[in-house]
Amino acid sequence: MSSQPPNMPPGGGGVPPYDPRTQWRIYREQQRAAWRAQRDAWKAQRYAWKAQATGPYGPRVPSVVGPIILIAIGIIGLLIYTGRMSWANAAMWYGKWWPLLLIAAGLAMLAEWAIDLKRATPVRRSNGFIGVLVLLAILGFAASGWAGFWGPFRGQWGNGGDDFFNVFGLPEHDFDQDTLNVAIPANATVQIENPRGDVSVTAGDVTNITVQAHEVAYAGSDEDAKKIFDAEQAHVTVSGTAVLLRTEGNSNGRVNLTVTVPKTSTVSINAGRGDITAAGLSNGINITTARGEVHVNSIEGSVVAHFTSSRHDFSAHQVSGDVTISGDSNDLTLSEVKGKVSVDGEIFGDVHLETINGQTHIHTSKTTVDLASLPGDMTLNSDDLRVTQANGDVSVATRSKDVDLNDIHGNSEVEDSNGRVAVSPAGNFNVRVKNEKGDVEITLPPDVQATITGGTRNGDIVSDFPVTISGDEDKTVNGRIGAGTAKISINTDNGDLRIKRASGEPAEPPAPPAKGALHLHAPKPPNPVTQ
Repeated sequence: MSSQPPNMPPGGGGVPPYDPRTQWRIYREQQRAAWRAQRDAWKAQRYAWKAQATGPYGPRVPSVVGPIILIAIGIIGLLIYTGRMSWANAAMWYGKWWPLLLIAAGLAMLAEWAIDLKRATPVRRSNGFIGVLVLLAILGFAASGWAGFWGPFRGQWGNGGDDFFNVFGLPEHDFDQDTLNVAIPANATVQIENPRGDVSVTAGDVTNITVQAHEVAYAGSDEDAKKIFDAEQAHVTVSGTAVLLRTEGNSNGRVNLTVTVPKTSTVSINAGRGDITAAGLSNGINITTARGEVHVNSIEGSVVAHFTSSRHDFSAHQVSGDVTISGDSNDLTLSEVKGKVSVDGEIFGDVHLETINGQTHIHTSKTTVDLASLPGDMTLNSDDLRVTQANGDVSVATRSKDVDLNDIHGNSEVEDSNGRVAVSPAGNFNVRVKNEKGDVEITLPPDVQATITGGTRNGDIVSDFPVTISGDEDKTVNGRIGAGTAKISINTDNGDLRIKRASGEPAEPPAPPAKGALHLHAPKPPNPVTQ
């Protein structure tokens, strides 16, 4: 090995002079070589990551489920940190509703799967959150045991009553505001606006409007409760004949109003969440509400109710004017209505009508009913529609319901499918029934004068009257009874036809109910599947 020092000229000789340019060039070449080596290493690593992520099933794409979980946990943590929810109540809340987190994660994964089907290049979704979901499920079971041991969670989602405003179980504080007693003009128009809380209105022989406001606040301290009380308190404003009674909505409380107005007042109520009751008004009432039950009784004039969301129980008794209902509802109970009844919207509960002097019109996505007058009663639910004692024409169009019209003093027309239809006219009235699938039964008076036509497919025809029945698979019926005044037309697919003779004498038209007679369903106390 040569002992010659570096940078010496070949063959020996003296030390060459120092050259800065040569030294800088050598340094720069060394730096460039190092940078190229680092760049090549980065490229190799990137290619390795890409090959690992792509694999045989395409590139790996992050899922949104992980961020959703983080957002949910962050929201709960923020509520606890800000004092809106305690740790104990958070555990009880999570113990009741933790399955919703799994449902949301599953729906998000289904949506991602549907989106990935439309991609030109297959992708793989990361599933690193699965372990987190398993852990959250285990925590949910543990929290459920906690909630079951310490009692049910006080706040129930979707409840329009007291618990709705206390979703996170904060302590309840109550306060009775000083009674408001304000003079108002005769024949004033009273507008009541209460975003959260119950409203009860009665009319009396007074000249003032009297308001009793019971305030409720959900807060962690008396100081916070007082702020809520001050913010939501009721106040009355009089401008000419217009009177405004208003409370300010607060998400942490509610105000229950008990109001007395002069009998000559015209009342309108615009409510958010809470029950509404009204009695003894002389100029009718107009109600708009988002959530809660509505009960009115002894109203002179018309009743108008508009449901903006959710489903509502509604009852009206002893109304001298019309009753108009729009929007989705649950149970409907109406009795002793002297005017018309109109219902337009989905009905998810039971309907009972009794003693309606005017026309009745009910329209949902599945059922339309028109009655000229109802001295008897009508019931409607998800399976059945029954009318007993009706004066004037009756028209029904529905599906998947059994229809029974009994003691009908007028013409009857029914269109149905997947249900049984039975019609009993009280005299020589026209009847037309078309049933796509189901039996049809007509019960005629003994002395009926009618012309009968009809037919069925894949069914039988039986008649107590002398008519002509012909056909094998597809049968028809034709006949004339007496003078043939009434026109009876009955047709069904895949069902039987039965023409029956009623026993006894023909019924007389029903007499109006005696004054003060009890109706079938007593009105509810003032504070109490689509058809």
